[in-house]
Amino acid sequence: MDAPVTPVAIDNDHQNPSKHLPSQKNTSKVVEMAERFAFYGLAGNLITYLTNNLGQPVAAAAKNVNTWVGVSAIFPLLGAFVADSYLGRFKTILASSSIYFLGMVLLSLSVSVIPTHSRKPVFFTALYILAIGEGGHKPCVQTFAADQFDENNPEEKAAKSSFFNWWYLGIVTGASVAIVVVIYLQDNVSWAAGFGVLAGSLAVALALFLIGMKRYRKQRPTGSPFTRVAQVFVAAARKWRLTESHGSRGICCEDDRVPGQTMGPKLVRTNQFRFLDKAMMIDNDDAMRKSRNPWKLCSLNQVEEVKLLLRLIPIWVSCLMFCAVITQLHTFFTKQGSTMSRSLGPNFQVPPAALQSLVGLTILIAVPVYDCVFVPIARKLTKNPTGITMLQRIGIGLFVSILNMVVAGIVETARVNTARKHGLIDTPKAVIPMSIWWLLPQYVLTGIGDVFTIIGLQELFYDQMPEEMRSIGAAAYISIVGIGSFVNTGIISVVQMISSKHGKEWLRDNLNRSNLNYFYWVLAGLSAINLCVYMWISSAFEYKKVEEYNEISEGKELEMEGYSDVRV
Repeated sequence: MDAPVTPVAIDNDHQNPSKHLPSQKNTSKVVEMAERFAFYGLAGNLITYLTNNLGQPVAAAAKNVNTWVGVSAIFPLLGAFVADSYLGRFKTILASSSIYFLGMVLLSLSVSVIPTHSRKPVFFTALYILAIGEGGHKPCVQTFAADQFDENNPEEKAAKSSFFNWWYLGIVTGASVAIVVVIYLQDNVSWAAGFGVLAGSLAVALALFLIGMKRYRKQRPTGSPFTRVAQVFVAAARKWRLTESHGSRGICCEDDRVPGQTMGPKLVRTNQFRFLDKAMMIDNDDAMRKSRNPWKLCSLNQVEEVKLLLRLIPIWVSCLMFCAVITQLHTFFTKQGSTMSRSLGPNFQVPPAALQSLVGLTILIAVPVYDCVFVPIARKLTKNPTGITMLQRIGIGLFVSILNMVVAGIVETARVNTARKHGLIDTPKAVIPMSIWWLLPQYVLTGIGDVFTIIGLQELFYDQMPEEMRSIGAAAYISIVGIGSFVNTGIISVVQMISSKHGKEWLRDNLNRSNLNYFYWVLAGLSAINLCVYMWISSAFEYKKVEEYNEISEGKELEMEGYSDVRV
């Protein structure tokens, strides 16, 4: 009565570990670094172009930046579905990288050879072509690089535990270089020169990726994973009256491992979402069938995979506020810096958006410290192989984001008081005699928060997803950033509406007359409430539990709770 299950298939030509070299992981990292270089070289200074060159109001420009970042982070959900279901990760990366490159070329043309009266529509068209390219690229490259580790090789499996830390370190390097170099070109040479450098970097990365195309371990698409999810809900609904003690003739525990093919782990039955257990209960009709009807009877493994997805949804929702906070990095942080003293020596002015490189610098320092100092110390105290759990790591970052907004509000209060003291409150373009380096703490706190929450989310949504849905897991984590941007846009709209009814809008073109400090403190309050909700949700979270077969002990099953990658 067992029906065949869909395996996670790997090209046979790439199953031999001896054919796989670490350089293939590094090539994927170069591709991702180039994409981050291009993204942050654009996003980091986008609000400046919109306000100074296209003449948009500050609040409208901030909304446009947030909307574009949000769309760019939501498209990966579609890209991941296409990769896992139809094209595979390699082909999706190839196609999306090509689209991304073409979008950047069009963006370069829109600020140079395109006539002035047509630049705005062409510019925004190019932006959203880039968003489409981001949709296929972002969810697949990291997962594709992780796929290059051989799970059957103990050394590579051990190295994979630090993969996400060093991966993020690599892409932050690309982002930081873009913020320092490209934004300087945009502000001091031309926008065409800045965007041209971004297009060139994408072309080089794409060429390097193609060089190693015959040596990658490539995962073939296995059909829509959402079909298996739907089958569980349909089967459970059809048997809603059935219970294990009344009418059930057992549980469908078919082994998802198929000889000769790489399979996901066999999951242990859990007690959460027990209404879904009905999908794997065998009734009289199932027992009489020669083959299993997948829309009426599902395996235990299939049901537990759906439970994994459901457990991640509340975590996803509770991290939206964190991403709403970090979007200030590309908008109001930059506008704050543009009003302050930016002199570095007698002849050099620091571009306000260049301070975003401080986030990257913080991460470059914090990741090795976390991996080489914090984790070993925490491991001795907690006896946990990773030092602290993934959820604890995310929670620390959420707390840091609260401190970030509190500090940002205090610094903004000091900036406005300085403007008032020197009679500059109604001179928005005047340079306030307060050093831009007063913004340093909020940029550093942003970087520290990323090290804990962003990397923690990357690891959680890779580790806790069913193997055939890991591209979708990466897209789900990325979509938090996108939806968080929309949440921030919504908060701005609500704040503007309420404040305008009680005197004046908090966020105005004249930042000296705005109440940006109040806005930051509103975000801090919302983040504090969100942290309480997150702690309640995470307290009930169950990590993936799997069974593995130890060939040496002749098939003895070993249950490993908490982390699926714990070595026995």
